[in-house]
Amino acid sequence: MQVHIVDTTLRDGEQAPGVAFNLQEKVIIARMLDRLGVAQIEAGTPAMGEVEQQAIAAIVRLGLRSRVSTWNRVVPADIRASLACGARHVHISAPVSDIQIKYKLGQNRQWVLQRLKQACLYAAGYGLPVTVGAEDASRADPEFVLEFALLARELGAERLRYCDTVGVLDPFTTFERLVWLKERVDLELEFHGHNDFGLATANALAAIKAGVEWVDVTVGGMGERAGNTSLEELYRVLAGLYGLDPGLDTRYLPLLGRFVARAAGRPSPNTGENRDVTLENSIRVVDFPSPWC
Repeated sequence: MQVHIVDTTLRDGEQAPGVAFNLQEKVIIARMLDRLGVAQIEAGTPAMGEVEQQAIAAIVRLGLRSRVSTWNRVVPADIRASLACGARHVHISAPVSDIQIKYKLGQNRQWVLQRLKQACLYAAGYGLPVTVGAEDASRADPEFVLEFALLARELGAERLRYCDTVGVLDPFTTFERLVWLKERVDLELEFHGHNDFGLATANALAAIKAGVEWVDVTVGGMGERAGNTSLEELYRVLAGLYGLDPGLDTRYLPLLGRFVARAAGRPSPNTGENRDVTLENSIRVVDFPSPWC
């Protein structure tokens, strides 16, 4: 089983309250993520304006090995903003839950499908590889999520991002939903979790068990509200408990964690620097219990 890591520290991570990286910090973070070996770096949202576009353009110009992508709404103007940054990969996202379609967009399901088609075809016209995001999929009608996914596949999307936007999933429901979807659409899936109930990492593991090939993370789990799936936690569980190698050079994890924390004005995350000793010695602890335990 191969698990690909999408790091969205520079996009969703920066949505954490009080966090705003400057251009130099974003470039350094992107370089460090590339050296770490993440498969994809979500560099930001060009539609946010000129400052964001300058940072994304600077990251694109680095020529990193990691794929650099941008986040876009189902709006051609967003795609044009991505093109202006030199983006070569775009993520196009739209709400799929009725509550967000109604109260966030003031529209209906058919409008969402039409706009998805319009945006994907626009991007395809410029030869841009596209991934599609189903926002708030965890609160959506599964049948509509399937319809949305099938349309994305028809439009040539590389994969579908299943978003637990408000962090309401548990691992059991995550597994059931994604197995059900995986059985019905021939498309790679990506899981995007939030940590509102402290289950983001557990849900990501359930998604992987269900067959999801891609997982979104942020450094230290930084993100909107309670945060996202933690890069450090997910790596340690995949490697330490399941023997899975997501292809990361973990020598860079501690430095990356400290730099992001300092730039964000937050405590450094637990990067797992000392956990190898714990894992390695756990058998000895069991075999020779301390009288003080």
